[in-house]
Amino acid sequence: MLRATVLATLRLETPLSFTGAPTLKAMQRVDLSEVDYEVAGKEMRGWVEERVEGTSPDRLFLLSHPPVITYGPRTSLEDLPAEAAGIPAVAVDRGGFATYHGPGQLVGYLVIDLKQRGPVDIVRWLENGLIEALGSLGFPLVRRDTLKGASSLVGVWTEDHRKLCSIGMRIRRGVTSHGFSVNVDPDMSVFHTFTSCGLHDVTMVSLAELAAERGLPAPAEVAVRDAIAESLGAA
Repeated sequence: MLRATVLATLRLETPLSFTGAPTLKAMQRVDLSEVDYEVAGKEMRGWVEERVEGTSPDRLFLLSHPPVITYGPRTSLEDLPAEAAGIPAVAVDRGGFATYHGPGQLVGYLVIDLKQRGPVDIVRWLENGLIEALGSLGFPLVRRDTLKGASSLVGVWTEDHRKLCSIGMRIRRGVTSHGFSVNVDPDMSVFHTFTSCGLHDVTMVSLAELAAERGLPAPAEVAVRDAIAESLGAA
């Protein structure tokens, strides 16, 4: 079992109705350091079972991964990197397409029992929570609506439509898993080796790059963790 430090796109497996004004209860914050992706995936299945059985509260897990590209079931193989890129690609059971995880990126996994919270548009709630959190650190960001028949624009974007945060979730038996990633200061060159989020013309960006454009230092990851946890109601 992983130990806490001291310090979407959505895939549905059960019917769920949505509203635009959720009221979500507090959840538990769990801070982890770097965790191998496959280890985290195994642990996450256990976290979900604990929530389904009612032996744990809603939880937000904050962590990072060694370099890995993950992709949902609808991802075209042409969108994945060539083997020469040297980064493992792992198929996952969440919504969304291909994305990169690695050092310098903050990943958040949400294990929430939606049956206890009532109808909620969990993806929009998450988008708005991330926008509020990163806005409090001085980064104005927006969410974007996806036009009918177009590629999904779920996530968090700069006002000039560069993508900062990716979201990919799964709901099974009324409990969410997977979650979001925020590019704090990762190796952004990796995003040029594959098609991110199924969007062939997307420009990915990091908080470090946005800060540098304004002549400011990048925010510390701990500050990003704290802002997101506060915005999402995790203590």
